[in-house]
Amino acid sequence: MTCEPIQPVSNPPDTPRKKRNYATYLFRVLWITFGVTVLIVLLFLSIGKFQLSDVGRHFLAAYIYCILISLPSIALVTWISMRYTDRFPRLIFLMHAAVMVCTAVTGALAAGLVFRATGLIPEKGYWPEFWASVPFCIVISLAVGLSITTFETLRDKYQTAQLELRTRQVEQERAYKLLAEARLSSLESRIRPHFLFNTLNSIAALIPSDPLRAEDTVGKLASLLRFSLNANHGSLVPLSQELKIVRDYLEIEKTRFGPRLRYEIAVPGALADVKTPPLALQSLVENVVKHVVAERQQGATIQICGSLAGQDDSRVILSVSDDGPGFSLDTITPEHGLGNLVARLDLLFGSAGQLEVTRENEKTVVKLSFPASS
Repeated sequence: MTCEPIQPVSNPPDTPRKKRNYATYLFRVLWITFGVTVLIVLLFLSIGKFQLSDVGRHFLAAYIYCILISLPSIALVTWISMRYTDRFPRLIFLMHAAVMVCTAVTGALAAGLVFRATGLIPEKGYWPEFWASVPFCIVISLAVGLSITTFETLRDKYQTAQLELRTRQVEQERAYKLLAEARLSSLESRIRPHFLFNTLNSIAALIPSDPLRAEDTVGKLASLLRFSLNANHGSLVPLSQELKIVRDYLEIEKTRFGPRLRYEIAVPGALADVKTPPLALQSLVENVVKHVVAERQQGATIQICGSLAGQDDSRVILSVSDDGPGFSLDTITPEHGLGNLVARLDLLFGSAGQLEVTRENEKTVVKLSFPASS
């Protein structure tokens, strides 16, 4: 009498459909059938079709009707749904109704045979029982069956829509990630030639006056090149590697500027494994060399510091200070080395990555801060 098909909805070919647990599903159908039987018995009892003393016998008869009608309905409606929903979406409701009418009639015939075999009705009472019960079976089958089918269809469409939405969200997040990686790679590819060309210029200036020192500087340049190539394989590198590149770069520039370039590095060894954007600290140092050391007769003293801050030391703070005149980040263009660094911080850390410039004790301090990871 009841039916609860698995109503399929058209799915994309690449969307795997979750298999149902048919044992649980059948158990659920039997419980719904039991509930419908109870409602039918209560309805007949309320209109005086039988006495309270006959509830047990009529409940058994109604349950037999429900089982013999609902199980074929489930099988046939499910099969029709899977086969014809996509082909005849506007006719599927009428197909369901036709199936339920047929299963109601055949279920009533089968129930009569069961009653006759068990002695619940006499031999001559088979057809009177059938003609008396079949209209009611058809009405109940259509009312209950179509209601449950509609509910199952709506629920399945809702689940399919949720799955498609989650799939689109995952694809969108993947696309954003690929776009961010492409932008990051583009930014890093722009910053590497910049400092490498400056390094080559320093070596070229050194060759005529001190070829042995120029040869030693070439070795440091090779280290810079190796780091530049290896940095392509990851968006973060250990701080110890970044500091080595900074030292090599400063030593190369020192061959050019001599005593005009003075530097100190005060970064605790505990920060050696902290991950940092490649060439981030080097970009800050190069900015000082290019705009302070190279433009002032007295040069500049560069101090590089590092520390952990925040709750549970959750943030890394790297700073580069110099005794130059200072500058403002507002004047930095995206093509500038620091503008490039700001863009990379945004891609890697979002709002958690920050670059700020302050004046402290007549010194310009550029602070780079981002979440700590090791």
